[in-house]
Amino acid sequence: MSDLKGLLKKLSDAHGISGYEGNIGTIVKKEMKPYVDKIKVDSIGNLIGTKKGKGPSVMIAAHMDEIGLMAKYVDYNGFISFVCVGGWFDQTLLSQRVILYGKNGPVVGVVGSKPPHRMDAEERKKPIKTDDMFIDIGAKNREDAEKMGIFPGATATIDIEMKELTNNRVTGKAFDNRAGVVMMIEALKRMDTDATIYAVGTVQEEVGLKGAKTSAFGLDPDVAIATDVTIPGDHPGIEMKDAPVEMDNGPGVTVLDSSGRGIITPEPVLKWLCGAADKNEIPYQLDVSSGGTTDATAIFLTKSGIPTGVLSIPCRYIHSPVELLSLDDLDKSAELMAKAIDCVGDYF
Repeated sequence: MSDLKGLLKKLSDAHGISGYEGNIGTIVKKEMKPYVDKIKVDSIGNLIGTKKGKGPSVMIAAHMDEIGLMAKYVDYNGFISFVCVGGWFDQTLLSQRVILYGKNGPVVGVVGSKPPHRMDAEERKKPIKTDDMFIDIGAKNREDAEKMGIFPGATATIDIEMKELTNNRVTGKAFDNRAGVVMMIEALKRMDTDATIYAVGTVQEEVGLKGAKTSAFGLDPDVAIATDVTIPGDHPGIEMKDAPVEMDNGPGVTVLDSSGRGIITPEPVLKWLCGAADKNEIPYQLDVSSGGTTDATAIFLTKSGIPTGVLSIPCRYIHSPVELLSLDDLDKSAELMAKAIDCVGDYF
């Protein structure tokens, strides 16, 4: 196995919320450069690496953005109200340490709220909403915060680093979808194909699949694969019947997500991905989901329609600072993507 762990840590520890993915794009460009013929950044920030070939054209989409926060207002005492960028579960944010990106560089803060010691009995029974939270950067007043470079529109991310667990598992932030970015880069290293490859680090997936839609329109590939993470049903609080995927059993191959409101993977695409897995003895799991969707939905509906599938890595606790996955699953996901692209000409 190549250094999947090192690349995942580099990307996970980096910061880039939706619309502000430049830091991630810089890393991806450097990692991708040896394996493509040219790289460009389009008008909204998608990073597109092209590997020229003679066979069918294949788009790989891996979104670079992470969910985060944006400063909304700095009050008289220097406390910062904020909005969420992307799908946060409110309780996850409370008491987290964050980094704000101000005009003068990074500023550390904490997410605070009214202390429970000063709540009445009814208040303590209710979860605290983000509207009742604020970021404290230690400023004495608004002027102090402004001198530190904080302004309405400053972005913020969780201040946490990836850590190793046992059994080749790791935990960190933004595995959704930096793990998918690693899958794409690693597949580029492993594939041996005559196909034309468009490896796209997409932007603004978490706020509406925006980068996938515009880049797919411009590239108009013959077929596409989106990478992402998927929810496993192998831990307390959830059952396998609700999320029939588990860690260490290989990548998920999406059959349907969001109860069909997202992607219903075309049969030829399923035959291609599953056929490549079977031929190369790569374990995989068929993933049928009632919630959530990916860049594949936007790509699939572009122009007159682009056949699109999804390869996803089982990942616990998504949209939190402690997402958790198996590096073995990530390795197998990259291998399946590479082998599928190697034989794409047999199917399309």
